[in-house]
Amino acid sequence: MQYRKRKILTSILVIIFSSFSVIVEAQNNEWIKLFNGKNLDGWSVHSGSAKYRVENGEIIGNAVKGSPNSFLCTNRSFGDFILEFEVYLVSPELNSGVQFRSMIAKEETAFWFRNDNGELQQKTIPADRVYGYQVEIAGEDVGSAGGVYDEARRAFMTPWWPEKGSKESKAFKNNKWNKYRVECKGDHIRTTVNGIVITDFRDGVNFEGIIGLQVHDVGNDPTPYEVKWRNIRVLPLD
Repeated sequence: MQYRKRKILTSILVIIFSSFSVIVEAQNNEWIKLFNGKNLDGWSVHSGSAKYRVENGEIIGNAVKGSPNSFLCTNRSFGDFILEFEVYLVSPELNSGVQFRSMIAKEETAFWFRNDNGELQQKTIPADRVYGYQVEIAGEDVGSAGGVYDEARRAFMTPWWPEKGSKESKAFKNNKWNKYRVECKGDHIRTTVNGIVITDFRDGVNFEGIIGLQVHDVGNDPTPYEVKWRNIRVLPLD
């Protein structure tokens, strides 16, 4: 009996100290505000010509007719981190997203990968094209918000689309600010929308990269679709 008690106590202490080490790791770093609420210092636009501006402490992205996907990117890269931000789809029809651990092609770049059928495929992207992980921002009728997409490379990750009617598929709300959280530690990626975990998986393609705010391609539609972000911050865990 004494042995069992000691064993149980040891297990409890291991759990406590493991949790404590994670807390200490987070406390030893400080949250970094990626957006100062006044201007776009520290950011630059890539891939397309969508318009980004600052109003009332918010970054507002406007779709532009004929522009490909556009990204307002941080000039700094991050490895292991927790990213938090709030987003408001002024136009729920506009699909959007936030890149993380992503890259900007310095020149025309080709990728080889296997598709869902196991067949080798090649994809080529032009210089200045942003590629890499993206957490999806989509209206509540779409249901894919919080899923992870491999922009300009492998497309949707697995798992990526919550079951229809599930709490995950209903996490995003139209006509309100939605809070996102993206956690990256090694090859572990976890996304949360309004406190609901959407994806939790492992993938080891990229371990560091920029963060970018996407305004999606709208083809020849002249409608000035808008998306807004605020309270963008990151907690490095490196």
